[in-house]
Amino acid sequence: MPEPIISVSGLRGVVGESLTPLVALRYAAAFAELLPPGPIVISCDGRATGPLLADVLRGGLAAAGRDVLDAGIAATPTTGVLVRQFAAAGGIQISASHNPPQYNGLKLFSGEGRVLPAAIGAQVMARYRVGEPRWAAHQHIGHRSVCDDTTGRHLELVLSTIEVDRVRRRRFKVLLDGNHGSGSLLGRRLLDALGCQVTLLGGEPDGRFEHPPEPIAENLAGVLAQVVEAGADVGFCQDPDADRLAVIDEAGSYLGEEYTLALCASNVLGTRLGAVVTNCSTSRMTEDVARRSGVPFFRSAVGEANVVDAMLAQGAVFGGEGNGGVIDPRVGYVRDSFVAMALVLDWMAGRDLPISRLADELPRYEIVKTKISQPASDVAAGLRRLEAHFRDAQADRLDGLRLDWPGKWLLVRASNTEPIVRAIAEAPTVAEAQRLCDEAAEVLAAQAEKRP
Repeated sequence: MPEPIISVSGLRGVVGESLTPLVALRYAAAFAELLPPGPIVISCDGRATGPLLADVLRGGLAAAGRDVLDAGIAATPTTGVLVRQFAAAGGIQISASHNPPQYNGLKLFSGEGRVLPAAIGAQVMARYRVGEPRWAAHQHIGHRSVCDDTTGRHLELVLSTIEVDRVRRRRFKVLLDGNHGSGSLLGRRLLDALGCQVTLLGGEPDGRFEHPPEPIAENLAGVLAQVVEAGADVGFCQDPDADRLAVIDEAGSYLGEEYTLALCASNVLGTRLGAVVTNCSTSRMTEDVARRSGVPFFRSAVGEANVVDAMLAQGAVFGGEGNGGVIDPRVGYVRDSFVAMALVLDWMAGRDLPISRLADELPRYEIVKTKISQPASDVAAGLRRLEAHFRDAQADRLDGLRLDWPGKWLLVRASNTEPIVRAIAEAPTVAEAQRLCDEAAEVLAAQAEKRP
């Protein structure tokens, strides 16, 4: 059997191949052994294989002596809220995020309702690899209870971040593309509470994706025209577990995920000044918004857990990742598409401007993302060669190698899952960003040619 992809915050794989019921159970049991007493929240994102894996985890964790709170189908940020709401010891969201339908996975939450910090995640990985679960005697088996209202508390928290009445007065027309993931459950409820006229696509959370699940431009071509046909003021597109949001403007133009973070930061910093954190592969737009507001800006390594760690360390009022993952501490330390929708609509209402105009106010950059074949053993030497080659740049080794120049940057880092490095560049033009990626590839290729 092939190995699943395991990171410090979770596991994912192809169901029936690298991800089997036994693998899921062993991983969940390893996690449970590290948790303090208390129930464990179990939820899934709407994929067709989610209920099967949820059945396995509910029974297996009970056999390991743990009580389980069954949240059924729920968005990943909702799971974080439920962990806190019910004072659970932790949570497991069954989700493969934006991966294709044949995938599923487990995302782990600490008792604070955040994605598991790296240090604890490493302990889970170690326990998973060394042995069988510890089963409880019959008198100590756990019990299952059902959460009847999974979205109520999450809705309250999201609404508390904005001026609800001014959004309601606008009666915005909104197209929401849930794409048959879990996002439509709270998404529809939230938009109704905000007085929006809603066109809902893929509202049944059954995992039958109508387009590839990652909400990037090439996957949303069919949705763009539907925003115009619906006469919508804005289109919102979620990934299957609803922790990411892409935005489409009223003319059917894809603004994308990087704009989500920058637009929301603009709104938050209009009323709450404080530090902002993004990861080191996120567009400079959000950094520029923070600088313009006169607040500190910090970068973290790539990964939600790393962003959250930095936000907590800096006391940040806002953070996230450029994949459309907005993190607002007032709701929770989890990427949250519902927070993003509310903040965008509130910004539109407060400024009395269409979403296209608000996007035009942001600094304009172009991002190019490429992959370069590179054995893991060559990565460290390759990064040293790149740093020497681009000696006019400011170098940062926070995560791989990031090289900064005025108005542009290049990030080269090893993939966690493939024998490649990822080169990401941002510049005022696509041509300049592409040139940086191409030059990085040439430097690494020259190194490969010199190997014996």
